[in-house]
Amino acid sequence: MSRRWLGLFGGVAAVELIGVAADLTEVQWVAKPLLAPLLLGYLLSARRRVDPVAVGLVFAAAGDVALLVPGRTAFLVGMGCFLVTQLAFLTAFLRHRRPPVAAVVAYLALWAVANALLWGRLGALRLPVLGYSLALSLMAAAATGVSRRTAVGGALFLGSDLLIGLGAAGVAVPWHALLVMATYIGALASITTGWARASATAEPASRPSPLPLRPSLS
Repeated sequence: MSRRWLGLFGGVAAVELIGVAADLTEVQWVAKPLLAPLLLGYLLSARRRVDPVAVGLVFAAAGDVALLVPGRTAFLVGMGCFLVTQLAFLTAFLRHRRPPVAAVVAYLALWAVANALLWGRLGALRLPVLGYSLALSLMAAAATGVSRRTAVGGALFLGSDLLIGLGAAGVAVPWHALLVMATYIGALASITTGWARASATAEPASRPSPLPLRPSLS
């Protein structure tokens, strides 16, 4: 059953990328809001319970819809939704395992450098971007403690939102919209599938051994 969800996700992702590349707004309105819910279906099928990553996917779906609406207000609403997504992912990853210190230091350094370089170009978005990007960077760092796949997903999420930040700062990037969506799709897929596998593997070991029903006679 879980493979069917991933198959549906792959098909919708292809449609979404075609819609972005061809600048077909109607196609994007149909496809983009389905991306996170399809991965949520996969995760619930694999895990059979709601966890923080599932909550994060719900808010990612809401953020995707908000970002389809033009205007600064919708952009801020979308950023707020994705802030909850990052915090939910961060919570799940930290509960699973602590990330390497080197990864945390590296991502925080990248956060500081990127915000310093874009600070003068972001205008009124400076503080929202500063806070959101901190949560995003911490999530990406925490993802390195879960698995290689989630680490790749965290890095792709950071790259996707960095591209959005460059666009908000007025920095032109070739194939900007397509790159943003491709890295975002890769991020969600890597994080969700990586988390499903890593958390399922860890669960049996984390459960306490059952106590014997009666004392041993030996």
